[in-house]
Amino acid sequence: MRLPKFEYRVPRTIAEAVKVMAESGPEGQFVAGGTDLYPNMKRRQQTPRTVISVMRLKDLNQISGDGTSGVRIGASVTLTDIVQHPIINRDYPVVAHAAHTISTPILRNMGTIGGNLLLDTRCNYYDQNFEWRKGINFCLKKDGDVCWVAPGSSKCWAVQSSDLVPVMVAIGAKFRLVSTLGERLIDAAGFYNDDGIDYLKKRPDELLVDIQLPPTNGWHASYQKLRRRGAFDFPVLGVAACVHYESEGRGPIESAKVILGGVAPSPMEIVDAENALVGQTLDQEHIEAAAEAAYIKARPLDNTDFVNNWRKQMARQYTIKALQELAAIQ
Repeated sequence: MRLPKFEYRVPRTIAEAVKVMAESGPEGQFVAGGTDLYPNMKRRQQTPRTVISVMRLKDLNQISGDGTSGVRIGASVTLTDIVQHPIINRDYPVVAHAAHTISTPILRNMGTIGGNLLLDTRCNYYDQNFEWRKGINFCLKKDGDVCWVAPGSSKCWAVQSSDLVPVMVAIGAKFRLVSTLGERLIDAAGFYNDDGIDYLKKRPDELLVDIQLPPTNGWHASYQKLRRRGAFDFPVLGVAACVHYESEGRGPIESAKVILGGVAPSPMEIVDAENALVGQTLDQEHIEAAAEAAYIKARPLDNTDFVNNWRKQMARQYTIKALQELAAIQ
C-alpha cells in the first residue's frame, strides 16, 4: 500500500503550526510519530492534502514537574520517554505502565503520548485496505452508510482502543489545546464522545499541546489490559482504577474511579462500581462488588478480537485484577 500525495510542512513554533493548519483548512492534518496516521492514509481512511509535523516543536517535547505539584507532558514526547522517565516512574507509575503496554519497543520509539490520546477509533470492518472496504460497500465510519457491527443503528460503534485514555480519565488529567483562536484546557473525562466517527471534543484546527497530570496527593491507580498477544496488540479491554483514601492510614475510600476502555467508542466510567467502593475498605468483598458492576455495564460488540461475550466476562476479572493491585500497594 502506498501513501497518497501530500504536502509536508515542518513548523518551528506552536504559533506557526496552528497558522499553517488554519490556512490548510479541512484538508490539513497534524502528525507526530505517524504510527496511526500514515497507516490510515495508506488505507485511504484519511487523505489530508497537507500534513503538518509537530515533532520539532520544543514545547511539545518536554516533561516538567513532579507528583507534588503535578506534571506537564508535551504531546510529542515519545512513549519510550514516558516509559523511561524517572519522575513518571516514581510518581505516576500507572502512566509508565500503560505506556509500556502499547505496541512494540520500535513503535514506542516513534509513537507519542499525544498520538495515543488522539488515536482513531478501531473496528474490524474499518481497519482494512481500501479494496476490502470497497467490497462490502464501505461502512458508516468512512464512505458508506451502514454500520456493519449494528446494521440497524445510525451510530458508528468503532471502539476507543487507546491504553492511556482510560488512565488519564481515571486520574483526572487535563489536556491543553491551542489554535489561532486561542487556547483552552479540557478535562480528559470530557474530551471523548460516545461516537466512533465524532470521537473527540476537539476542533480539527486545534493542536494538542500538553497533558497535565494532577498532583498525586495520596491517590493510587492501576491499569490492566486484555489482548491476544503479550505485545503489539491493541487492547480489546482496558481497566483503569484509581482510589483516594480518607487518610494516609489507608482507611475508607474517599473517592474512586473505574474506567473501561476497548468496549465502546469512548472510555466508559462505571459509576456503580465506584459507588460500591466509596466509604468502604478495599477488601475482597467490595472489590468483587465493584467488579460485578463493571461486568453488568460492559457491553462489548463483535468488532474487535475475541468473542464479545467472553470479553464481557473479562470485564469482571480484569476489574478484580486492577483493584487487587491497588489493595496490595503499601
